[in-house]
Amino acid sequence: MIVQTSEELKSIQDISDIVAITLKEMKQYAKPGMTTKQLDNFGAKVLKDFGANSAPFVTYKFPGWTCISLNNEMAHGIPSNRVVVEGDLVNIDVSAELNGFYADNGASFVLGEDINNKQELVDTSIEALNKAISIIRSGVKISEVGRVIEKTAKAKGYKVIKNLGGHGVGRSLHEEPECILNYYDRFERGRFKKNSVVAIETFITTNSTFVDTASDGWTLVGNKGGFCVQHEHTILVTSDKSVILTVKNGI
Repeated sequence: MIVQTSEELKSIQDISDIVAITLKEMKQYAKPGMTTKQLDNFGAKVLKDFGANSAPFVTYKFPGWTCISLNNEMAHGIPSNRVVVEGDLVNIDVSAELNGFYADNGASFVLGEDINNKQELVDTSIEALNKAISIIRSGVKISEVGRVIEKTAKAKGYKVIKNLGGHGVGRSLHEEPECILNYYDRFERGRFKKNSVVAIETFITTNSTFVDTASDGWTLVGNKGGFCVQHEHTILVTSDKSVILTVKNGI
């Protein structure tokens, strides 16, 4: 989406605030012993209170209000009766629609005590996301995002997923550019456009470099096992910087 009016900017900021607040409240609500469905139901209530709709359901008929993925699951985890336990790596991805505008926001975190020593993996993902966002402005090559994310991950001994990426967002859940990769692709010639809205995502792992679809038809799982984390902000690209629109989640 290219923002063209102040009304459009307000609309995209409104839905960005909603997904950010929902994500923040879900992270605070999550406790060992609950099911991912209970966590999703809580997120559903927050979105409904704002009058927002689940973007994965609206767009793809996804069987949940939010995506909740655990440990070796990278993305698109279906909320279920699975119980989360102390030390789990929990990823919550909230994307929603309000009045025809969409925003996308995600975060991974260690639930309770870090008994599996995975906080560094989480911190590396956040660092990579922030560094990538900091270089974005109109005219910057899209491939530079992948260069920054991969370099940051490798410096800590981690890997990036090569068949997932960020994307444009705004008037639908997925728009141009279709895939903002987590590694440098010298064949990518695209550049960020002024006043465009994009979702920048990190996909960082301990072992895997690709994801496969699980038997449920939705959940994306690391192909070589290990632990997976994701962080995501919806941003507005301007001529001299990028502006984080989903800032209210605190990552």
